[in-house]
Amino acid sequence: MIKLYGHEMSGNSYKVRLFLELLSVEYEWIKVDLMKAEHKSPEYLALNSFGQVPLLIDHEVKLADAQAILVYLARKYGDEQWLPLDALPLAQVIRWLSTTAGEVRQGPENARLYHLFGTTSINIERAEQKSDYILTQLNQHLSTRTWLEFEHPTIADIAVFPYVALARDGKIDLDAYPHVLAWIDRVKQLPGYISMAGL
Repeated sequence: MIKLYGHEMSGNSYKVRLFLELLSVEYEWIKVDLMKAEHKSPEYLALNSFGQVPLLIDHEVKLADAQAILVYLARKYGDEQWLPLDALPLAQVIRWLSTTAGEVRQGPENARLYHLFGTTSINIERAEQKSDYILTQLNQHLSTRTWLEFEHPTIADIAVFPYVALARDGKIDLDAYPHVLAWIDRVKQLPGYISMAGL
């Protein structure tokens, strides 16, 4: 059985759990207590030298990084609906994985880390500006479509969803972005959807 190492307050851990549930793939959840620095323990570092969550172990496969894990799961346990094979549609989905690791991380994710976890090394003014930028972009993009790409959800939606939907944890108001709010509600209606604290 797949083992998924993560923390229940981690949006990156959550997105992998959510996708496993949407795929109806069985897995064992193994909590890594970030508050007790278990991710920096010698035992965990032996599994993932980056000392981050999530970490997925599937038989002989050991894979870190939430976006990489989504790609792996989509290809191994999903179908082309979640991750297309043709060059352009594939690139369109991958673009959102990059956005997740870039603008979404620099904006809503960092604002949440600052306010919810007291990560004082974050420049909160910059995180607020980045949040407004990416949420404005998303709101405009979603004004003419149901999902981030195509007429069905892909791992693009699963990747972007958590930290955008958790924006209020970072004192980012979502009311100014009605198309984003409608998209969040659509994700929550997917068969197999599970929630986490803050959603």
